[in-house]
Amino acid sequence: MDVNSLIYIILFFVVAILLAWPLGKYMSKVFSGEKNFMTPLVRPVEKFIYRICGVDEAEEMTWKGYAKALILFNILAILFVFIIQLIQGILPLNPEGFSGVRWDTALNTAISFVTNTNWQAYAGETTMSYLTQMVGLAVQNFLSAAVGMAAALVLIRGFIRKNTDKLGNFWVDITRMVLYILLPLSIILAILLVSQGVVQTFDSYATAQTIEGASQIIPLGPVASQEAIKMLGSNGGGFFNVNSAHPFENPNGFTNLLETLAIILIPMSLVFMFGYLVRNIKQGLALFAVMMVLLIMGLGVALWSEDHPNPVIEKMGVTGQNMEGKEVRLGTTNSVLWGVLTTDVSNGGVNSMHDSTMPLTGLVYMFNMGTGEVIFGGIGVGLAGLLFYVILTMFIAGLMIGRTPEFLGKKLGPYEMKLALIPLIGAPASVLILSALALSTPDGLAGISNPSAHGLSEILYAYFSTIANNGSAFGGLTVNTVFYNLTTGLAMLIGRFATIIPAIAIAGALAQKGKVSMSSASFPTTGPLFVIMVVAVVIIIGALTFFPVFALGPGLEHLFLQAGKIFA
Repeated sequence: MDVNSLIYIILFFVVAILLAWPLGKYMSKVFSGEKNFMTPLVRPVEKFIYRICGVDEAEEMTWKGYAKALILFNILAILFVFIIQLIQGILPLNPEGFSGVRWDTALNTAISFVTNTNWQAYAGETTMSYLTQMVGLAVQNFLSAAVGMAAALVLIRGFIRKNTDKLGNFWVDITRMVLYILLPLSIILAILLVSQGVVQTFDSYATAQTIEGASQIIPLGPVASQEAIKMLGSNGGGFFNVNSAHPFENPNGFTNLLETLAIILIPMSLVFMFGYLVRNIKQGLALFAVMMVLLIMGLGVALWSEDHPNPVIEKMGVTGQNMEGKEVRLGTTNSVLWGVLTTDVSNGGVNSMHDSTMPLTGLVYMFNMGTGEVIFGGIGVGLAGLLFYVILTMFIAGLMIGRTPEFLGKKLGPYEMKLALIPLIGAPASVLILSALALSTPDGLAGISNPSAHGLSEILYAYFSTIANNGSAFGGLTVNTVFYNLTTGLAMLIGRFATIIPAIAIAGALAQKGKVSMSSASFPTTGPLFVIMVVAVVIIIGALTFFPVFALGPGLEHLFLQAGKIFA
């Protein structure tokens, strides 16, 4: 990596922080019910929505009521997206005349977009009509992101409130998230993308004449509007099969910068919002430091790995960076930065093919997802996931100093500890169980197109991605089959609700407790020692859980390549 690339990365994070900090402060005002500069414009629309939906914004819910509303909302959303795919052949805005989607693909896609995963077992430009893309998928990009943010917001309220069982109103929370945050940002980004050449049209696909004289169909569509919320909402599902490697989604270096910033903007803002809401900016900065340390460690390994050519090709006299699977117009640095961020942030969008990365880079991507994508993470659920690790860390610290663990003035008991362990243990266990099922059944093995260690990595990546609600993939695995559509669909549901429901339950328990005062015997949670301990807990849990499969997958493949051994 040259000096220019290093300067670009440093400037990128400086710009991201300068944008995220004020956005986090603005978001804290929105969710505190304070007036802000958007209030005169948005408030009348917000009140109108409550009126027609029969929502009393002053009525708050218990954690069980909040969870029930969230689950019901998601069930109805899955049914809607599933049905609209089945009948898209008779619906309007279908200029290419696509027929209804096969049932297992439709079910997988419905679960995928409602759980904010955007795992795509199909090619969008040859499968989905404009109506399905917009009304079915793009709408869920807004709503699924809002649901994830609601989970984090409720957990924060659990730490803020005391001696109450009320945690807010689910319908009010998701309405404000869409109207005040997601929609305005998406409009701005979509306009910027259109100005740079990202396609936005309802015209039929175009037919072009190639140099050889053959005809080629050029897919079009309302791309820019979906691209904006796809990036901002930690969704990742592309209008086109190759996602943001496609020039109609990502035409140039400037759009690549905008979209890369959009990946991390809101997840990073939520950390600053946390600091403002709990009235402890130092605590927010401590969590920010944990995430940045983990991010930089993974980014460093991936950049180093991709800065070297494939050893097999190098022995043939080819030198330079590993450019396999990457767009020449974007280069290695932009591809690796995007890849690390998209697996850190549960976005899943790609501007290069992850299947073509070096084994150690693929290991970094899988580790990012395997630890629950807590390095900023998906909108809301990433912050909630990191707070689970914080709860575990505080239990360890409590044992070390001989005190009841506490965080932000709330004592943490066995109930909170058990709930925090559900996602920390349940999600990784699900990855291993489903991967073992795929490796031991004919239907699972039939999807592998690459033998040996890389074939194992492809299966592992698929379940890491779906459990983590990421959506990116190693493209060598054939997943549009009944077996993979059903098992990855199950993985997405586990990954989503095994994080959100425990978060809401923990919030309910914490909100009913009183506040305890900090003393000289309390473990400090805003200093370097706290940051180091949380980072260590995240890495140790990830290493202990996944070391065997990482050794047999990307680790073994790395050794094979160093020895010049390949498998046809």
